[in-house]
Amino acid sequence: MKRILKFATMMVMMVGFSAHAQQPNKPVDDPGNVFKFLTTGFSVMEREANGKWGKWSDLKPASIVVTLDTKKGRILVYSQEIQLYDILNYEKIEETESDLIYPFTCTDDDGRPFTISFITRKKQGNRKQLYINQQDVIVMYNIENFPDKNIKTN
Repeated sequence: MKRILKFATMMVMMVGFSAHAQQPNKPVDDPGNVFKFLTTGFSVMEREANGKWGKWSDLKPASIVVTLDTKKGRILVYSQEIQLYDILNYEKIEETESDLIYPFTCTDDDGRPFTISFITRKKQGNRKQLYINQQDVIVMYNIENFPDKNIKTN
């Protein structure tokens, strides 16, 4: 009987580990939530032919909904062309004197990994920004919490 109980316990652990291995690497205490934001403006910087980064474009107004869905492991930007990014890894949160950074390693339909970061600028009235850092272009959105509330899913 003890052997059967030990075997059953090992099987449950193995199934649990394999299910966890298929999920993106996210914090253990994250039950999976959906956070909604609204952009107020955006700016773009492109890599030049010589490999160096160019200058930021002028900030343009934009009212676009953005969701961070940790339950489904994705980030969605509802621009004219919907941008869907799958979260591959939940990176370590970085905090400095001036910034609080929530970085994610993501991929889009090209399959190449890149970083998306939600940043709170502590010395700028806790202004929030979203950076989508791809190989040849970086898009920065100024964001705020969605006007009604963040949505929590169970």
